[in-house]
Amino acid sequence: MTTENISTPKQAFIGLQMLFVAFGALVLVPLITGLDPNVALLTAGVGTLIFQVCTKRQIPVFLASSFAFIAPIQFGVQQWGIPVTMGALLCSGFIYMALSALVKAKGVEILHRYFPPIVIGPVIMVIGLGLAPVAVDMATGKSANIAYNTAIVVSMTTLVTTLIVAVFAKGLLKLVPILAGLTVGYLLSIFMGLIDFTKVIEAPWFSLPNVSAPEFQLDAILYLLPIALAPAVEHLGDVMAISQVAGKDFMKKPGLHRTLLGDGLATSAAAALGGPPNTTYSEVTGAVMLTKNFNPKIMTWAAVWAIGFSFCGKIGAFLSTIPTFVMGGIMMLLFGAVAVVGINTLIKAKVDLSIPRNLCIASVVMTFGIGGMLINIGEFSLKGISLCALVAILLNIVLPKEKNATH
Repeated sequence: MTTENISTPKQAFIGLQMLFVAFGALVLVPLITGLDPNVALLTAGVGTLIFQVCTKRQIPVFLASSFAFIAPIQFGVQQWGIPVTMGALLCSGFIYMALSALVKAKGVEILHRYFPPIVIGPVIMVIGLGLAPVAVDMATGKSANIAYNTAIVVSMTTLVTTLIVAVFAKGLLKLVPILAGLTVGYLLSIFMGLIDFTKVIEAPWFSLPNVSAPEFQLDAILYLLPIALAPAVEHLGDVMAISQVAGKDFMKKPGLHRTLLGDGLATSAAAALGGPPNTTYSEVTGAVMLTKNFNPKIMTWAAVWAIGFSFCGKIGAFLSTIPTFVMGGIMMLLFGAVAVVGINTLIKAKVDLSIPRNLCIASVVMTFGIGGMLINIGEFSLKGISLCALVAILLNIVLPKEKNATH
């Protein structure tokens, strides 16, 4: 059954179901990075609506918190504070807009030339692997005032639940492994007396999301700008995936330039309000495939629900009671999964790593990223994912391609 002709109340209900699928990952990013989960709900809804305007409401996708930005946000918040980090993230949305203009002028081939799999794959791997110590610290209770043994029991139970649901569950349940893991870990934490509900009881039912204005600082902007390249190019894969699921070529109509523009504007709008950058959610694309609900109006409803929930103070207070070691259990899987996306990028494109050129690019990027390489130029310094992205792009341009090598 498709949703072209079903009633508005049914569309609203299916939209709520789509938000439910996205919910676990959506709120996990702000909880890990210290941002407000209610603002993340608001900006996911607003971002999805902006994307729909840009794409003439033709694509059934939902936009919410991007995992690619977790490490940069954490670093940015520690280094400059939330307002300056948000200002830099707002500017990172311009990368999407620049790529959108480039694609409109030169076609999709320009992305393949300057951002081939050998550039994007290792950078995505660094994003995931660089976060591994954060996941371990949270899962072992280092970031919470709690005994190691207690933290390990809860975090590993959470991880095992997530793995079981991801691998063995059927139907819609298979699409919400994060939510399932969070639920079991949370219930176990309640059973062990580790959660205090005072905040939830005291919180009002209705409250305005705690939006914050961005501030702008050049070194923060230069640090975060290149990071947007990896998720922006990954966006290409997401659009191809939803095109296959829906049986329509969204790369041509409404066009990749429109989807990139929508994603960029959604990211900048989210940062302007104090929320994490947005990206298209593959788990929601999976739900679309499973339920055969291809009508984009359903995503409008999912966005409306997200905005509605963002005004409930008790939801934010409840989410803030989730222990860090419960999230650590989930992150053990998720951050590794980000790295695997990078590996899969290389495998799908059949990149031959025995070719010296490819080996050099991948090796340097991985060592720089995981080793924490830092380059200082006067007052300005480059490190982390931004350095890796720039190094990968430059090496790809400078190193000569071997004859007969396609990647």
